[in-house]
Amino acid sequence: MSTMAAFCRTAAFLLRPAKALPYTLTAARSCSSGGQYQYILVEKKGANQNVGFIQLNRPKALNALCDGLMTEMGQALDAFESDSQVGAIVITGSEKAFAAGADIKEMQNRTFQECYGGNFLAHWNRVSTVKKPVIAAVNGFALGGGCELAMMCDIIYAGEKAQFGQPEILLGTIPGAGGTQRLTRAVGKSLAMEMVLTGDRISAQEAKASGLVSKVYPTAQLVEEAIKCGEKIAGNSKLVSSMAKEAVNAAYELSLAEGNRLEKRLFHSTFATADRKEGMTAFVEKRKAIFEDK
Repeated sequence: MSTMAAFCRTAAFLLRPAKALPYTLTAARSCSSGGQYQYILVEKKGANQNVGFIQLNRPKALNALCDGLMTEMGQALDAFESDSQVGAIVITGSEKAFAAGADIKEMQNRTFQECYGGNFLAHWNRVSTVKKPVIAAVNGFALGGGCELAMMCDIIYAGEKAQFGQPEILLGTIPGAGGTQRLTRAVGKSLAMEMVLTGDRISAQEAKASGLVSKVYPTAQLVEEAIKCGEKIAGNSKLVSSMAKEAVNAAYELSLAEGNRLEKRLFHSTFATADRKEGMTAFVEKRKAIFEDK
């Protein structure tokens, strides 16, 4: 992602007057990575265990995004993508920081040749390519890479004390993982320009008013509400949910005419699924649909 607030040596500068903060996310203390992951905690949530749950777990660095963390994130997403039980995924951090930026110490001495030749940060985009719906539950700081990570998700829920920002300009660089592109599409040119050019942050309430997040909840309730949303999504046809996600995402890439054509093709395609037949039959028979994801 971008070279943003890393909360390594630059923590005091970018999050003034922030200090090292304790890890306090009660809702996810029971997470277990089973020894498989070093930087994240992974498990299934929900009454039917159908919501994949990924928690960033670098509390001393305020969940700064190092390359190892993002590699593990990709591995966890791959596992949930191939798990037929999982219908939605929630990504969160701690109550103090969703992710306070990318790890500057990993970037500080890189050269242009290394970055350009190796396509630096390319694999960090995995979150945006997952077919299953992904919900970001953002408490605390979502700055630089943290803000970009949240924007890669399909839905953003924010805690009432969350803060969003792209402070890369303060480090002499610019966002590198979609910050200038996704932020502009979400909040419009003027606010995106202001945030990118000044490094200023916006509150959860401002983020909701600008369209960056869909809902704001009290800090302690945020993760639970995100999981509820995931359960609701997972209760629908997973196959059709992926098609719906594809159609919505296409609106950012295609003209209106082309987007409508894609939507129509996907709509027609649902008529080849057993779930479409079950959904409409259940509606006519006034009963709850039982989807089999086929």
